[in-house]
Amino acid sequence: MSSQNNDTFNEVKEIGIDAYLARQQDKSLLRMLTCGSVDDGKSTLIGRLLHDSHQIYEDQLAALHKDNEKVGNAGEDLDLALLVDGLQAEREQGITIDVAYRYFSTAKRKFIIADTPGHEQYTRNMVTGASTSDVAIILVDARYGVQVQTKRHSFICDSLGIKQFVVAVNKMDIVDFDETVYEKIKADYLKFAEQLNVSNIKFVPMSALKGDNVVTRSAHTPYYTDKPLLELLEDSPAAETDTGFEARLPVQYVVRPNLNFRGFQGTLTSGKMHVGDAIKVLPSGKTSSIKEIVTFDGNLDSAEAGQAITVTLNNEIDISRGDVIVPANSTAAVTNQLQAKIVWMHESPLVLGKSYNLKLGSKNTSAIVKKIDYTIDVNTLEHGTSDSLQLNEIAIVTLELTETILADEYHSNHETGSFILIDRLSNLTVAAGMIEQVLQSQTKQSNFSEFEVEFNSLVRKHFPHWQALDISKL
Repeated sequence: MSSQNNDTFNEVKEIGIDAYLARQQDKSLLRMLTCGSVDDGKSTLIGRLLHDSHQIYEDQLAALHKDNEKVGNAGEDLDLALLVDGLQAEREQGITIDVAYRYFSTAKRKFIIADTPGHEQYTRNMVTGASTSDVAIILVDARYGVQVQTKRHSFICDSLGIKQFVVAVNKMDIVDFDETVYEKIKADYLKFAEQLNVSNIKFVPMSALKGDNVVTRSAHTPYYTDKPLLELLEDSPAAETDTGFEARLPVQYVVRPNLNFRGFQGTLTSGKMHVGDAIKVLPSGKTSSIKEIVTFDGNLDSAEAGQAITVTLNNEIDISRGDVIVPANSTAAVTNQLQAKIVWMHESPLVLGKSYNLKLGSKNTSAIVKKIDYTIDVNTLEHGTSDSLQLNEIAIVTLELTETILADEYHSNHETGSFILIDRLSNLTVAAGMIEQVLQSQTKQSNFSEFEVEFNSLVRKHFPHWQALDISKL
């Protein structure tokens, strides 16, 4: 049993299990990710955090030593990356391919940390990890400085609304903890970050392999006077639920367990709702008022962002999965025209005018990319022109949908302001998008054939459930 688990046992023995669980429940949760270029030490850093904060059981540590003898890549040191890299290909190649999530806690708070790949071809996996994170730990190899992938990941994290960066200048032991090296990397990154919207950037010179400045301060960096990485993370504010923006309840399910109950289930993505509130349903615009707010723990008088709820209404109106319940006086936009920032995540290039499936929250519809307004160079953040997008390219595009939907700008509401594009043949996700601007709806959808618009309408009306089909490209 690790010393951390000994401490837990003693704490439970002293205060009792109920008090211990209540104390754990009151701890704040911080979601974070490690990202950066290839082989910057992301998995090793997570392993070091777990190891030095005593989050590893003795049998896990014994298995780690055994694995280290077979596939370890750290020389005479213990390869802590093996704690996170579980796939055989990851261990054989010493790289991270898939997103790996790890949970741990300290006396101050709880953490969920995502280890994301550094390879360019796995950028889509990094986007997945970043989409739910409050803090980004950007790793930089002290030998090579700020790389293209460092900038790409930083830009994606910024685009996804992460406002706290910790730039961990890793492998400082290889450069003898040279302050000049550290300061140059710091200056280079700050120059690049001038073009981002990140409000809080901290820097840490460290060695994930040796443990310098990860959990405890290092004597090798007298020029660094701030806290070690773990303490910085303990002090970082977690993202708060958005109760200031007006209410949005995307309908996920319509439940009717008996003749006397018809409820609409979903997670309130922003704002608050109260029993008696006047509401309307978009895109139809039909109105009603809230009769009940039902949860697993019983009925509530009110609910706020982040809560999963079921609402019943005082009169029957037509509501389906994908509709959004909003306040009756809401000025929320309903449109079929969007301008969005997208990250292209597939080997097959983007084709202008091709119909893709678009999924925004619980809403599924079809969309085409009408035009690429401009591409974004991740090195300089300069704008360029193109009529197509390749794997991992980022651009601002204009989309046209087959039907009108509720949409918000991403900076106002992440849930109703983000979407994915799906290839209609392979059913693979080809792009992730963040809405930059909700454009005025156009009644004439000239880019879609009349047959396609009518077909989509018939499918929505008569076949509301997704039918899984295995159709090859051949």
